[in-house]
Amino acid sequence: MATSPPSPLLIGCAAGFSGDRTDAAAPVVQALVDSGRPAALIFETLAERTLALAQLARRADPAAGYEPLLDDLLRPVLAQCLQHGVRIVSNFGAAHPAGAARRIVQLARELGARAPRVAVVHGDDLSDARHRALLQDALGAAMPAQPLVSANAYIGAQPIAEALRAGADVVVCGRVADPSLVLGPALAHFGWALDDWDRLARATMAGHLLECGAQVTGGYFADPGYKDVPGLARLGYPIAEIDADGHCTVTKPPGTGGRVDERTVKEQLLYELHDPAAYLTPDVVADITQAHVTQVGPDRVRLEGVRGHARPPTLKVNLCFESGWFAEGEISYAGARAADRARLAAQVLRERLAGVAPLRADLIGVASVFGDDAGQWQAAQTGQGARDVRLRVALQHAERGCAERLVHEVTALYCCGPAGGGGVRTALRPRLGMASCLVPRAAVATGFTWVQ
Repeated sequence: MATSPPSPLLIGCAAGFSGDRTDAAAPVVQALVDSGRPAALIFETLAERTLALAQLARRADPAAGYEPLLDDLLRPVLAQCLQHGVRIVSNFGAAHPAGAARRIVQLARELGARAPRVAVVHGDDLSDARHRALLQDALGAAMPAQPLVSANAYIGAQPIAEALRAGADVVVCGRVADPSLVLGPALAHFGWALDDWDRLARATMAGHLLECGAQVTGGYFADPGYKDVPGLARLGYPIAEIDADGHCTVTKPPGTGGRVDERTVKEQLLYELHDPAAYLTPDVVADITQAHVTQVGPDRVRLEGVRGHARPPTLKVNLCFESGWFAEGEISYAGARAADRARLAAQVLRERLAGVAPLRADLIGVASVFGDDAGQWQAAQTGQGARDVRLRVALQHAERGCAERLVHEVTALYCCGPAGGGGVRTALRPRLGMASCLVPRAAVATGFTWVQ
């Protein structure tokens, strides 16, 4: 007797980066609950820069190091997800997944919800002494001489799926590949083999569509008069309906702003894709060269035709290391000859800081986004007619005292001129450098533990 295929799995995304909107989850969860189908909710909150900042936060406070908006993201929906069986998967563990997991258990208690089973994925952290030889072999002469702060491998979906199959309500990860947050629940739900490359690749690309949150529902797509998006202030975040073959349909909660059409999906499909025939992930190599995108209803777009190939034999590792101090300052000039006065202020700073470090100067309102460190593009811009210019300067130095000189010099422009400067803002912070390498997959052991 033939068995029917598993029912489609709905996966909603309620964050695309650390600092995303904290009111996005409620409409997504309500749509998942109303569907009556098996469902999961992901929060994607981790980037290379985010993880480095988390490492610095944990250095300052051993209890910190996970997503700082964790409470704000989960408090509105945690009890509802636990009540209705909506699984939660996220990389908001950052540099301290166990700390995040303990906080989730405590938050559920505060909300009067049932106690959740929270799993913590491990294996990505390669920063201890046991892995130093592995990293040295991978980097060779490029191994940083500065003190190492962290080393994290991009691991895949397998430990997420194992945790969900074991009954986890919430799975907390550190550095997993972004699409693996979606592939993990799909693996657990459909029971695919780990070498079912086509299905893995299709669910991976569903994860790729969801991982940046509202980008696929019109947020980063919007360009007024050219690519109009309704209700941008109340954007709905995406939901993917994944079937037993891994194909997906992308939609969003009813009644929310934004749009899901062929153009928004195609833009996100190609986002950060270096090779459409070989999108490398820890789980599979995805090939979208034969993929097709079809509008199947209002705010409903179907993705089919993705193929998969065997996963790479290596995993990517990012190392963060101490890299001195970063100082920056800003001051505004307005009115007649504003650009000329801002240029003069930059020249004063260059002369005052000569020999300390190369100075980056941008004239916001004249030349900043297209500027280069040497200032060549900026020099070609006249700035004539600009009456509202903000000078932004920055430098990096190994020693705090030297970097701090920029802070003092920008502040001194108040009275030392040029004329009419105001609104000074300065900042000084430690900086982390980054190096990347590939390590053998077999050298990275992954798994999960239950939070105590």
